[in-house]
Amino acid sequence: MAHTTNEPASAPANEALTPLAEAGRVFQWHDHMALWFSLGVGLLVMQIGAYLVPAVGTRDAMLAIVLGSCIGAGLLAWTARVGCESGLASAGLMNATYGSAFARLPVVLNIVQLIGWTTFELVIMREGTQAIGGQAFGGALGGPLGTIVTTLLWGAVLLALLAGSMVKLVRRFVTRFGLPLVVLSLAWLTWQFATRLQAKGLDAFWARPGDGSMGMFSALDLVIAMPVSWLPLVADYARHGKRSTGGLGGAFGGTWIGYVLANIWCYALGVMVVSVAEPGTNLVTALLLAQGGLIALGLILIDELDNAYGDVYSGSVSAHSLQPRWSVRRWGLLLASVCIAFALVLPMHSLEPFLLLLSSVFVPLYGVILGRLGSGSTPVAVGTRRVDLVAAGLWIGGIAIYHACAAWAPHLGSALPTLVTTFVLAWITRPAPANGRSALAQSRG
Repeated sequence: MAHTTNEPASAPANEALTPLAEAGRVFQWHDHMALWFSLGVGLLVMQIGAYLVPAVGTRDAMLAIVLGSCIGAGLLAWTARVGCESGLASAGLMNATYGSAFARLPVVLNIVQLIGWTTFELVIMREGTQAIGGQAFGGALGGPLGTIVTTLLWGAVLLALLAGSMVKLVRRFVTRFGLPLVVLSLAWLTWQFATRLQAKGLDAFWARPGDGSMGMFSALDLVIAMPVSWLPLVADYARHGKRSTGGLGGAFGGTWIGYVLANIWCYALGVMVVSVAEPGTNLVTALLLAQGGLIALGLILIDELDNAYGDVYSGSVSAHSLQPRWSVRRWGLLLASVCIAFALVLPMHSLEPFLLLLSSVFVPLYGVILGRLGSGSTPVAVGTRRVDLVAAGLWIGGIAIYHACAAWAPHLGSALPTLVTTFVLAWITRPAPANGRSALAQSRG
């Protein structure tokens, strides 16, 4: 959990907009790596990997997976470095870039998308649990009652985690226990499906052509979309890291190494699964049919809980930035309760396109943030300007570029052109630091 203060109740400290004190900076590079490897593992990533192969073919899919993961994880790591050096949460970075008044818009949008993705994660865990129940107990968890019970079960675990300390969860559970278990699960499933691929012929698998429904840049765009979706969250965790001298140490190296390994592994595993599964078999069923698949899938589902926790914790930090009278913990419990209720009543699979559409606004948002803050110089200190018209205009223009690329040049993708354009324009138009010092440097004091 974020650092506590001794401020009186009538004037609570806004933890999200205040640089974290040195006492709260306890994450070392392996903590960042374990956290982002864990957050990078997920059934949704595997499902997208499975979608790539028929569209572009095996070789292009693997190339897109490696390049897209390296680029996307690099953006995550860069943002993590900014958050670690400044000590600011994501809402604080938005405030410093866009102004205290205008930043409320992306902060609210971020809360909305995080509620949506947390709800979606609960649905994924519920459906996975029901599939495991069907395999082990003959469908005992199916039907409306099973849906309610499994949703409330995962929801109760999520609430229990949010009642504790985020820092302790990462350092004591994720790093020490969660990471080894999920690595063993992925290794076991990889060996199982690699053996099947070898039996069917690796040459045929590698030479499998695509059906032409997606271009190479579109595939790259799809791979980058997963790490980019984490951009509005990464600073909420990176701010707890110890500052490093650079290189692959600290928040940058830990975040990049952890996420790039998980993203490549899960995407590639999805490609392998769909290449050996019977036509029409969904990913979860294919995983369950593997030897030891029930145990491996169960461990992956437990790890999926980290994704839900990561989303709702970050949402609570953002909500706290808007209403600091409520603590981060109290906001987390409230948002999690809302997500549990939504998971019981909303058709989340039909809402997935809306969530992806909403996520598209964060590509140009962070193109501008990295252009302004990525070099270590920020236009103004947090809270000293209400609206930065140039930054706001670049963000809105970037959203237009993103959707224009999707409509008129889909073969070129949308994420990369938008990120490059907004970053370059934000970097060119960034104001000079006041008094020769950057606001990021000032925030350290």
